[in-house]
Parts: sequence; structure tokens; C-alpha cells
Amino acid sequence: MKITSQCVVGLTWTLKDTLGEELDTLDEPVEFLLGGQDLLASIEQALLGHADGDTLELHLEPENAFGDYDENLVFLEARSIFPAELEEGMTIDGAAMPPGAACQAPAEHLYTVTDIYPEHVVLDGNHPLGGIAIRLALKVESVREATEQEIGRGSLGTGFFRLASTAPGNGTLH
Repeated sequence: MKITSQCVVGLTWTLKDTLGEELDTLDEPVEFLLGGQDLLASIEQALLGHADGDTLELHLEPENAFGDYDENLVFLEARSIFPAELEEGMTIDGAAMPPGAACQAPAEHLYTVTDIYPEHVVLDGNHPLGGIAIRLALKVESVREATEQEIGRGSLGTGFFRLASTAPGNGTLH
């Protein structure tokens, strides 16, 4: 079966930056819904027409990958409004900022805690790979038709290429 705009594709990959530094490897296949929210549009477009066993080498500039880095999405917040167990790398749904937040952080972003200081916390709403051109070596491990339920959900829940809260609006740290 060839890959179409409404199918499920099992992929493995190696993700590198343009200097060749490996950023991620997926050795066991993970299924993604094409035509949904699981993959970047540039990756979906490149996969169309391919079949089980095909390999692709993609070079994606930031605008076709995780976007340009936007320094306006970096905010400082008082350390006191966050729980004691806050750690670097945790994410906070922008729609559920803690009470007392002073920043005007856009609610549609997910913010990563990048630094914790005694008085302040640095929150970054950019994707961790924002501003980085990437090289992606993909292998199509399987292709199947998507079910009506999968199409209706718009995702298989394996949105590696989307940085979004897994539980929107619940106010928890992930």
C-alpha cells in the first residue's frame, strides 16, 4: 500500500542537526496518522506516495521544521509561584500558568522550564528544536488505512513532531 493523506504509517528514524550531531533515534517503529496532527506538514508531504520499506533523507530548514527561534517567547516568572518540586525540563501549559504569573505568555504555547534561579524561573515557549535546521533519515516500516476513529481524533497520540500539552487545560506540570 502506498502512503496517502489519510493513512497510518509506522516509522523509524534518525534525527540529526546540520552538523551531524544525533538528536534522536527511533529504532522501534511508531505509528503516526497522516492528515492529522502527528507529523509536520513537510514530512507528510515527503512521505506521500512511498511504501513499506522505503527510506527518505530529509533536510528541513527551521521554517519547515520547528520554526524560527522567537526570543519574545522567553519569560521570567517569580520562583515563588511554582511548586517546590519544579525542575528544569518540565513543561507548563500556557493556558494554565500558575496564579500570580506576571508575564503575558500566549496561552496556546507549552513552556519549558529552562533555568531555575532562587528568585526567578525562565520559561521558553519555543520548541526545543526551534531555530535549528534538521536532517531526518526516515524508514517506512508499515502502512495501513486509518480507521474512522483515528481520523476523527486527528492523532494517534504519538505527536513527537508537535510540542503540545497531552492534557490541555488541566494545569499540571508535565
